[in-house]
Amino acid sequence: MDFGPYLMLATLEGAVLAAVLALMASGLSLVFGVMRVVNVAHGEFYMLGAVFAWWVTSFVGGGPALAFVAALIFAPLIVGALAVLADITILKRLEYDPERTIVATIGLLYIMQQVTLMTYGADARPVVPPFNARLALPWLEWADGGLQVFWPWGLSITSYKLFVIIAAVIVLLGLRLMMTRSRIGLLMRASQLDSETAQAFGIPVERVYALVFGIGAALAALAGVLIVPIQQAHYLMGGDALLLSFIVVIIGGLGSLGGTIVAALLIGLSDGIISVFFSPTLAKIIATILVALVLVFRPQGLFGGRAR
Repeated sequence: MDFGPYLMLATLEGAVLAAVLALMASGLSLVFGVMRVVNVAHGEFYMLGAVFAWWVTSFVGGGPALAFVAALIFAPLIVGALAVLADITILKRLEYDPERTIVATIGLLYIMQQVTLMTYGADARPVVPPFNARLALPWLEWADGGLQVFWPWGLSITSYKLFVIIAAVIVLLGLRLMMTRSRIGLLMRASQLDSETAQAFGIPVERVYALVFGIGAALAALAGVLIVPIQQAHYLMGGDALLLSFIVVIIGGLGSLGGTIVAALLIGLSDGIISVFFSPTLAKIIATILVALVLVFRPQGLFGGRAR
């Protein structure tokens, strides 16, 4: 196979990672943008989504497709509800103080991790994808005076990976519409701009915060549900995902959903391409160097605004 088809395949693999990263990092960015809370436990919500997906698919009959649809619905809802409960019982009592909430979410991280270890166990467990057909990919080349379609051997992707990309795009578009066109999005933006003024105008800021924290966790859990048929569910899987999410949010700009999506594409695609042609370790090193450069030359991120 020539270089071009390899590059195409690596780009598609990177797009899968970018889709999952965009979902997870959007939840992290949303929480920080509206609440000004750095949620260190965000990776564990991702892990819980994967673990709940395994539990739901294990107990729901009717075949892999029906079980996976049930996991897509119930796992994010359960994790979102747990996040709302954590906000009401912990973060609200700390008055959303930035320093204390970081410590609190670190504690929440270890609680969720250890409870999962005690109940789910230390083994990594797979979830059967609802569909997983191998799709051959065409390649265009100039030959005999015109473009011709070739089907290189080994150039293929599974239908489920394409579904992950499409599902992430649909969810992110829905999130965008919610933030810009709905009443709850207006309340979120008002609370983000000036929480005290918003409260003076009768906006229930604390309820908005609880909803935002729940939506952020649900997005991370949805990312976990989507990835678990590709990667196995494990109680320690949240660490790497959290690190990559922080890298994406820092590069895109804290609180900028558009910047987060662009940065997720940048990190995901570069990770896929560099991992295929060189090594996954080099991809992580380059991402870390990129974060350092952004912090030095543009601390607010590529799409973030300067603090006033």
